[in-house]
Amino acid sequence: MRNYMVRNDRTNGYDLFDDAFESFFKPEFNKEKFDSMKTDVKETDTGYEMGIEVPGFDKKDINVALEDGYLTISANKKEVEDNNGGKKSNYLRRERNYSCSRSYYVGDVKEKDIKAKYENGILNIFIPKEQPKELDSHLIEIE
Repeated sequence: MRNYMVRNDRTNGYDLFDDAFESFFKPEFNKEKFDSMKTDVKETDTGYEMGIEVPGFDKKDINVALEDGYLTISANKKEVEDNNGGKKSNYLRRERNYSCSRSYYVGDVKEKDIKAKYENGILNIFIPKEQPKELDSHLIEIE
């Protein structure tokens, strides 16, 4: 299973100075930050079980879609307005995500066979394994 992470609204809550030093100390191959939607994948006899962290979102804010062999989980919610007695709050740093998405290559599976359940900030997804195809064997005549 390959996975790709897509972060929406990258500029919200990130300090370019901090990002420059953070990336300086990391190896070149680890360019993406995987600080949201952390995922555990476990293989069973019948399929794969995924546990994806989506804290702070309600079930209605989360979408799971399957397209061209990619399972994409996205979570979006409206930013909470800060009512500080009519004053505008001047945040120095905001680290909460209000929108995130992550895709996983799962291959050719049927959408109706995938099961998903959201509980206590964890999205649990079950993807059944494909049944191996029986191949016919026969000799090919050489001309």
